[in-house]
Amino acid sequence: MPSIAATPTYRADPPGSLRMVALEDGLVLLFHRPSATTHVVASPVPELLAALDEGPADATTLLGRLAARHDLDDPDAAALAERLEELAAAGLVARL
Repeated sequence: MPSIAATPTYRADPPGSLRMVALEDGLVLLFHRPSATTHVVASPVPELLAALDEGPADATTLLGRLAARHDLDDPDAAALAERLEELAAAGLVARL
């Protein structure tokens, strides 16, 4: 019988945990209040965090949220899952 791997679900920190400041060159400064760490990020990170504000989601669900808000050239749930793992490693989202 094949094993079924669970798809990870991710959540953003509560509202007010991040302070975002857009810079002129397309970069965004994120101050993560719980860790007192500042991150310099670019798209799609701010968009991913905004989509997670709607509630916890796996990569497929999050891709649907992003597609509803943005014109995605090449939607790729596997690539999105990799970005989510990077955000989890940075402490910007939690893997449930």
